[in-house]
Amino acid sequence: MIELLKTTDPVRLSFLQAALDDAGIESLVFDAGAPWPGAIPARLMVGDHDADRARRVIAANGQT
Repeated sequence: MIELLKTTDPVRLSFLQAALDDAGIESLVFDAGAPWPGAIPARLMVGDHDADRARRVIAANGQT
């Protein structure tokens, strides 16, 4: 698995996961359960084989 991005914004994270899901790309979120919101950025992860396509999906949705 590779990390696509880190964010402390749960709305952005949800939006990007939905975009990846719509493209047929499975994603996971690591570190989302921090005891204090925003203390540790959540990491959006995808499989190595989906990394390039996932980056294109994120870019097409105006995110980096």
